[in-house]
Amino acid sequence: MRLVRGPSFAHAYAWTPGLALVKPAARGDVGAITYRGAQVGTLLHPDILAERSGEEIFIIGSGPSVKETRVGDTGPATAILLNGAISLIGREIATPLAVAVEDERFVWRHFDLMRAKIDADTLCLFSVGVIRAICELDCSWLAGRRIILIDDIRKPYRARRRIIAELADIASATVSDDGIAGFSDDPSVGVFQGGSVAISAIQFAAYCRPRTIGLFGIDISNADRPRFYEQAGDTAKSGVAGAEARIVGHIVLAHAICQRKGIDLINYSPVSALRGTVVGYDPRFAATTG
Repeated sequence: MRLVRGPSFAHAYAWTPGLALVKPAARGDVGAITYRGAQVGTLLHPDILAERSGEEIFIIGSGPSVKETRVGDTGPATAILLNGAISLIGREIATPLAVAVEDERFVWRHFDLMRAKIDADTLCLFSVGVIRAICELDCSWLAGRRIILIDDIRKPYRARRRIIAELADIASATVSDDGIAGFSDDPSVGVFQGGSVAISAIQFAAYCRPRTIGLFGIDISNADRPRFYEQAGDTAKSGVAGAEARIVGHIVLAHAICQRKGIDLINYSPVSALRGTVVGYDPRFAATTG
């Protein structure tokens, strides 16, 4: 795609071939997912997430440290489950607030898990590439699903890649001084993707204006180890460890913006790279022993 469309449109691979999306224009509107000329699903506005959320939102990743925490002590409909944390549904997490998948490689590897765990009432935060991958596997699965689009504000659906000057003109966007990290106040416009779906999930959570956003399993520094739901020898490769500085930079910026909004962004992972930043560590959900 880079050879055919050039660097500024290389992200067209995400909707190629055959995917067309109509995003909800405003609150209350319903958009459409069309694949190879047939409508296969709908898109909802992020306000649906805000309407379901409460004072606490927990973002649960798939880092090994999840086993060292009491994620089951989070309340019903408070957790956004990332990637393999979907496996917690029906066990530690009876009812999630939402699930979020941004990397289509997870779909190719774990679509059976998605089928088994995600019911028709679950809010799904899916990227363009994830939706297209699902369509290629089984577009009928999208029928009746409650899907909110994760659109990359830097590389938006059906538009050229934005340069920093263009991002600066978007009222809802904040970009760090070095231009590497970013934060969006309005996910309906798009979110900054930063090497981990946790970055996008934090922006969606902050849009809901909770009192606190808690992070579980966002370990980052030990991403070369098996995720909590994987077995040794069956571990998918991860780019998280290599993108550590970029991921941490995005979360530190998010922490500053959340503070300005009166939101506490808290890390509950005992081994996270975030422990050495302003985010720190809170042992509230540390696993009990003995």
